Amino acid sequence: MRMAMGQIIEIVYLDKSGKITQRKIEVLAIRDGRIRATCLTAGAPRVFLLSNILAWHPVRGRKYA
Repeated sequence: MRMAMGQIIEIVYLDKSGKITQRKIEVLAIRDGRIRATCLTAGAPRVFLLSNILAWHPVRGRKYA
């Protein structure tokens, strides 16, 4: 599997405080080890480190967040 711009994915993410979270995001750009995305869970733009993504899969259907 490969992430693509515009794709909506669900991620399991280790945040900077060490907390594991699950989020749905729309990928806007992938560059320099980072994903720039709209976090559909938080309803805001976010940047995620690729190295902190523990798991991911594409979201099917139209139900977000």
